[in-house]
Amino acid sequence: MTIESSLTFFIAIFIFSITPGPGIFAILARALTRGALACTPLAFGMVISDLVYLVLACFSLSALATHYSEVFTVIRLAGAAYLLYLGWKMWTSPVNTDFDNAAPRSGALRSLVQGVLISASNPKVILFYVAFLPTFMDLSSLSTGDIVLAGGLTVAALMLGLMLIAWGASRVRVYARSTKAMRRLNRTAGSIMIGAGALLAAKS
Repeated sequence: MTIESSLTFFIAIFIFSITPGPGIFAILARALTRGALACTPLAFGMVISDLVYLVLACFSLSALATHYSEVFTVIRLAGAAYLLYLGWKMWTSPVNTDFDNAAPRSGALRSLVQGVLISASNPKVILFYVAFLPTFMDLSSLSTGDIVLAGGLTVAALMLGLMLIAWGASRVRVYARSTKAMRRLNRTAGSIMIGAGALLAAKS
């Protein structure tokens, strides 16, 4: 890719990363209850799935999304069930206003897996890359360098977009230090997560 096409690719992926969907809803819910830093493993999990889809698209495996739709359906429903469960937990969890001593690193592996599951449950991601990549590279004559560059740009753009969303949501959290305000935030975040699960389950 040229410098111009690389920059355009980066901007397009960044815009894609902040487009509302189950992933963004999950980031918002996590940031509202635990802060931006706690969103890092969740966001990285989403990026891992996107990278897998990117590589599949690079090697012209778009048939996966159509010939193995049953697999995507199972993953999608599992992801939806998990989001609904998390939403319920947020609604019923005890209120914690001790933000400074909260442990954002706890459950990092679980958050990573959750991020992978959320992104992997959306077959439209691979369809996006399949339709998107030919604009920037010739998929019939890809070099290792092209794939590495595209992967690096994708990681940077996705993490930037997702963490900006997390940071913005966490600013709201900083100003809500009363138990009553935090209960509202927890229930708002839980509702967002439940909505994300319902949206994911309803996807065709």
